[in-house]
Amino acid sequence: MVIRESYLRRIRPFYHQNLIKVIVGVRRCGKSVLLKQIREDLVSSGVPTSDIALINFESFEHKNLRDADQLYRYLKEHIATCEKAYILLDEIQLVEGFEDVVNSLHSEGESSIFVTGSNSRLLAGELATLLSGRYVSFQVMPFNFREYVQYRQENAGGLNYPHNYPFNYAPSPENLLQDYLRWGGFPLVCAQSEDDARYVVIDDLYTSIVLRDIMDRNNVAKGEPLQNVLNYLIANSSNFISGKKIADTLTSNNQSISATKVYEYLRFIQDAFIVSLVDQYDISGKTPLKYEKKGFVCDLGLFHAKKNPSKNEFSHIAETVVYNELISRGLRVSVGKTRRGEIDFVVMQGEKRCYIQVAYLMQDEATVEREFGAFDHVRDAYPKYVISMDPITRNINGVRHLKLYDFLMDDSLLVLG
Repeated sequence: MVIRESYLRRIRPFYHQNLIKVIVGVRRCGKSVLLKQIREDLVSSGVPTSDIALINFESFEHKNLRDADQLYRYLKEHIATCEKAYILLDEIQLVEGFEDVVNSLHSEGESSIFVTGSNSRLLAGELATLLSGRYVSFQVMPFNFREYVQYRQENAGGLNYPHNYPFNYAPSPENLLQDYLRWGGFPLVCAQSEDDARYVVIDDLYTSIVLRDIMDRNNVAKGEPLQNVLNYLIANSSNFISGKKIADTLTSNNQSISATKVYEYLRFIQDAFIVSLVDQYDISGKTPLKYEKKGFVCDLGLFHAKKNPSKNEFSHIAETVVYNELISRGLRVSVGKTRRGEIDFVVMQGEKRCYIQVAYLMQDEATVEREFGAFDHVRDAYPKYVISMDPITRNINGVRHLKLYDFLMDDSLLVLG
């Protein structure tokens, strides 16, 4: 099992606090497994197993607890038997009126509560209003590359990339990078050793996200217009997007839709964590800019399933995998805007910051000048990086050049100043 230590490390300081721990992320990214790992972590730290209640609301076993009144009574009975109760509620949005249950238990101050959900409105609805300032949130992503390598190494006998290996020989992590950039990091996809099975799982994941986390939850009557917008976003990962541009493009392809409806669908899609819409940040003015955003799909397996086969995609793949890695590390990310151009990422953590340019390969001096020159109009002294798949790196004018593989495998290489 891949222990998701990068998330556990961030959540661990809050284990015993009264703050609600809210864990969100796209469907099937591993939230349920992470919750089980939190339970094991608590037990390892000395918490009696009897003090921990873990309820998965997707399980038929707990179907009766999807009623808020029954859930509250059940948890109150559990709390009464504990010196301090630890309550872990998986896919809490399946409980109608869960906000009142969580708020009531929190106000009574007798337990440490963890909840997971597959929709960002878990943090924007009544729960956020009731618990303003009394919760901490963590976004979980599909496996990042380090986790993917660990999973493949633990399951080396089942590998089939790019061919069957004799004597259970496992590919090196460097070879696995190509695999990861193609298939992404959804755990269910990683568990497959045949390409045909991977295609089936990705398609099923896409369908379940569209039907359950977007259409059903938002009462969308017609699926085709929504999927047209979603497919456009996924296929254009790392591009600037706007509702009007999407509406014009789809309409010109005989998929008529209004910009107003596109903006509504964009909100639904972002709520389900399948695509992130990232604001620009004015570096010189130190202010966020809301008028145009970049979209990033949460996983490259989905990108390859929906991409335009005739489009040069390599730069989009590199930029998307770097963005998703930064989010998996718990960092805040914006797109940088300078007086003369754009910087791919402004990365922030508290008051610390760094800047990142991403390229696939820098095969000529013009590309080198463009990528390193993007920082020419940045006057502050925060660290600056160029990340690419080039086998040889060179630092220029104080800008550090990192190989993509090294960046993904070693989170200590990126330093915020």
